[in-house]
Amino acid sequence: MNDAYARSVSEVLEAFGVDPTKGLTDFQVAENAKIYGRNVLPQEESTPFWKRVLNQFDDLLVKILIAAAIVSFLLALINGETGLTAFLEPSVIFMILAANAAVGVITETNAEKALVELRAYQADVATVLRNGCFSILPATELVPGDIVEVGVGCKVPADMRMVEMLSSQLRVDQAILTGESCSVAKDLESTVATNAVYQDKTNILFSGTVVVAGRARAIVVGVGSNTAMGSIRDAMLRTVDEATPLKKKLDEFGTFLAKVIAGICVLVWVVNIGHFRDPSHGGFMRGAIHYFKIAVALAVAAIPEGLPAVVTTCLALGTKRMARLNAIVRSLPSVETLGCTTVICSDKTGTLTTNMMSVSKVCVVQSVHRGPITNDYAVTGTTFAPEGMIFDSAGMQLEFPAQFPCLLHIAMCSALCNESILQYNPDKKNYDKIGESTEVALRVLVEKVGLPGFDSMPSALNILSKHERASYCNRYWEHQFKKICVLEFSRDRKMMSVLCSRKQQEIMFSKGAPESIITRCTHILCNEDGSSIPLTTDIRNELDERFKSFAGKDTLRCLALALKRMPMGQQTICHEDETNLTFIGLVGMLDPPREEVRNAILSCMSAGIRVIVVTGDNKTTAESLCRRIGAFEHLGDFTGYSYTASEFEELPALQQTLALQRMVLFTRVEPSHKKMLVEALQNQNEVVAMTGDGVNDAPALKKADIGIAMGSGTAVAKSASDMVLADDNFASIVAAVAEGRAIYNNTKQFIRYMISSNIGEVVCIFVAAVLGMPDTLVPVQLLWVNLVTDGLPATAIGFNKQDTDVMMAKPRKVSEAVVTGWLFFRYLVIGAYVGLATITGFVWWFVYSDKGPKLPYYELVNFDSCPTRETSYPCSIFDDRHPSTVSMTVLVVVEMFNALNNLSENQSLLVIPPWSNPWLLASIALTMLLHVVILYVEPLSMLFSVTPLSWTEWTIVMYLSFPVIIIDEVLKFFSRNSRGRRFGFRFRRPDALPREARDK
Repeated sequence: MNDAYARSVSEVLEAFGVDPTKGLTDFQVAENAKIYGRNVLPQEESTPFWKRVLNQFDDLLVKILIAAAIVSFLLALINGETGLTAFLEPSVIFMILAANAAVGVITETNAEKALVELRAYQADVATVLRNGCFSILPATELVPGDIVEVGVGCKVPADMRMVEMLSSQLRVDQAILTGESCSVAKDLESTVATNAVYQDKTNILFSGTVVVAGRARAIVVGVGSNTAMGSIRDAMLRTVDEATPLKKKLDEFGTFLAKVIAGICVLVWVVNIGHFRDPSHGGFMRGAIHYFKIAVALAVAAIPEGLPAVVTTCLALGTKRMARLNAIVRSLPSVETLGCTTVICSDKTGTLTTNMMSVSKVCVVQSVHRGPITNDYAVTGTTFAPEGMIFDSAGMQLEFPAQFPCLLHIAMCSALCNESILQYNPDKKNYDKIGESTEVALRVLVEKVGLPGFDSMPSALNILSKHERASYCNRYWEHQFKKICVLEFSRDRKMMSVLCSRKQQEIMFSKGAPESIITRCTHILCNEDGSSIPLTTDIRNELDERFKSFAGKDTLRCLALALKRMPMGQQTICHEDETNLTFIGLVGMLDPPREEVRNAILSCMSAGIRVIVVTGDNKTTAESLCRRIGAFEHLGDFTGYSYTASEFEELPALQQTLALQRMVLFTRVEPSHKKMLVEALQNQNEVVAMTGDGVNDAPALKKADIGIAMGSGTAVAKSASDMVLADDNFASIVAAVAEGRAIYNNTKQFIRYMISSNIGEVVCIFVAAVLGMPDTLVPVQLLWVNLVTDGLPATAIGFNKQDTDVMMAKPRKVSEAVVTGWLFFRYLVIGAYVGLATITGFVWWFVYSDKGPKLPYYELVNFDSCPTRETSYPCSIFDDRHPSTVSMTVLVVVEMFNALNNLSENQSLLVIPPWSNPWLLASIALTMLLHVVILYVEPLSMLFSVTPLSWTEWTIVMYLSFPVIIIDEVLKFFSRNSRGRRFGFRFRRPDALPREARDK
């Protein structure tokens, strides 16, 4: 029943045909079970493991690599190769692909955990009335129409409509669903609100929420998927994970590269059709296969096999640095996504605030003989920890707060007129509450006031263990006074009283809404001397003004405290006794903002990142918080910046679009509103980060470009997120964004490095094939260069230092390409040089080397006709391993110099020297060591078809390799100067440009 909240109790009971005194019969239970199903969140069929694995290979570059591996293996078999030689290249390729697939499968598996952990919020058992008898049954057996009884501490087993109140009040903590910081009072009245949200449905108990006060009976109106928790599950299932900006760019680059590779491979094969019949190949088919093998080698050379591994490694290094900032990354690509975040949608409760009610102000009547009449005290400490100090109106700390009569009696009343429990949890290493947050806040105030009669109070309490310290002062007052009778809180009285006895004196302590308590008071307690004097009209007006100031300007939740001496021997109290009270004081409390949040908000503004506060709380409370944390720093009027969910939905489409561009605060929201907000912002090309900690946040966390869960949040929120803040601190997000930006800059650098290196390999093979020279590099050598030689320096480039102004620039655009325009030209030039230098080394050995055959160039480019004509040299010279070794070494060394070029995009090596990144120098040294090993260690040199080089050959290698530094320095010089001239020209006539262009 979807509209149970709008119907009366009798209408709901009649709809299910149930007697509230007897419950359902067994026949009705069976019938309803058939109609509505079981009270469980159905398990969604997970993607089969084999399908997940196959999905990882659904990429054009990967498919080309697989095809290259298979073709390489088949060609080896056709040529009669067996053993390690035939299997090496395809085996290495498949190992790389398997490693990348494993990372992808693990990521997908983690994403599905959120749906599993959602079931943990379902109740295990329920007290159910059936056939006239109450029994405790598994919650999964509940059906709509069942009458269920709930009490303090019960987890609500299904969505239920209240039918009978068994205590003076019923309060439910539904923060996991709505994000409200305070528990919600429930009643029996039907709701008349249009477009009612969860917060308006005060007669509905939602599945998974917890009863914190009172006892009641309710009728089940929704089970399984038809509950509020079920709708969250459905929203999570409907959410499709979006690819991160970096992944999109890499995919686009991969598709482009794949097309270019395919074109070049076909071109190389077609260009050499005339050589298919050369006698050296032994026939047309064998010639076609030979050049097809060259095309395969070209594909292997062009595809940067190590790129996925290097990107993953660089992001992993970033996550390690972010972990030190208390940002635990669950999804590696999200590290980079942080760098282009433009909007952070932040949950209020527990994220911007501590989610721990605490007393921040106390008002007492100081004296009626000299002004001012009232006196305010400020209380520090924003958590449930009994740590904090009390300051007077002049800002002076009170050394012994318990010496002041009003503060002493406030402590007594707060400790005794209280049903909550405060305790230390050693596992979580923090203080936990049981009961109402407001009552726990009063218990913490008692500990801050301390005890009377001890000169060292309250500092002496610090020697106690945390377990003893949690409620030491509260227990003292509970031992001093014996509780005789409790008059519970009721909605009509809006107050609670407790009768206590001490030393043959009976005293009634009361607490409640200020308007209820003050009207029942006839006297006030003076803080100056502890005397009790009549409450005059002037004093009453003064107290009303202080209450309005606390509740209005400061938006504090206020409670008034009072006491009354009762006749000796009285054992009970009733409503009539709650008159002629003596006013003690007024207490103002709030869910305080975290201390670091204000600076974090300002940092976001300077970085061009907009923060939208999203909460289920009411508008006034949320606006007050935004004022405190600086979100409204630049605003005088909140109109157009602050909306409730219902206000936003009522706006026309065009105004909604405009509202989204200005919005700072979004209140009274449900889970569906949060997800809607994320989608709407994404439709405006915003990159959205969503923070949250409750079950209600999970769908939006999953939908956002980056979901950020709180470390103390629910398991569901964590599993649906990309990142978890271990310290629950919003400020950690700012540090994480800076790290994300730095990681992206470094990612661009090593991608450019790998692209230019691979262009060099393509140029080398392509030019050699077109000129008709022997194979310059064999596929296994190319694999070694791509994986080891390219991979280690590329990874080390990820350690380039973060720019000092990284958080002063606006977020980069998602559409920004990884390599664009002038940069692409630069790396084409570098790549062309790398390829030509590699071929030059090959030619040098054949034509000029003293150890080589010193062939004429014509003989080299016509090597394939050697067997058919008389030559002055043996044809076996073309099988010598020296020339390909020289080529491979030139390729390795020139790429080491090229790695140094990538310390900065445009800065010279004279400005940013190589030792600015010691990791890069170490990786270059290690790469060269590995290369020397495969040259000079016998089994490896045979495997990679290389041979040791002489000192002369090493000298030529260095001569051919070093110029890449000079070439890139020249390109960087033109880049710096042309950019300056271009900007100078552009800004001569700023008024002639559109505003958008000027902003850029």
